[in-house]
Amino acid sequence: MGVKRLAFTAALLCACNPAEAPGQQPTVSLRMTGTPADAVVIIDDEAVGTLELVMAHGVALPVGVHHITLKAEGYFPWDKEVEAKLGSEPIRLDAKLMPVPD
Repeated sequence: MGVKRLAFTAALLCACNPAEAPGQQPTVSLRMTGTPADAVVIIDDEAVGTLELVMAHGVALPVGVHHITLKAEGYFPWDKEVEAKLGSEPIRLDAKLMPVPD
């Protein structure tokens, strides 16, 4: 498991406030809504969990540009590039995957 994945996995469960966590890099909260709930959320080529998990807990993104992808079997993938800026409000995304026609 890579360092980036460990950071996202830990951040998924606890959006750290840099003032409360000395030595931690600053983060910006990513909050998502959408469907289907079992879609896999991929951030910078690392799977962080299902959309349902991300909707419930959010993700703490390090400052910088990030590529967000959602994938689910039977649906077209969804992609979005976001920039997490120091001191910014939470990033909010609504991702509704479109089914692949039969």
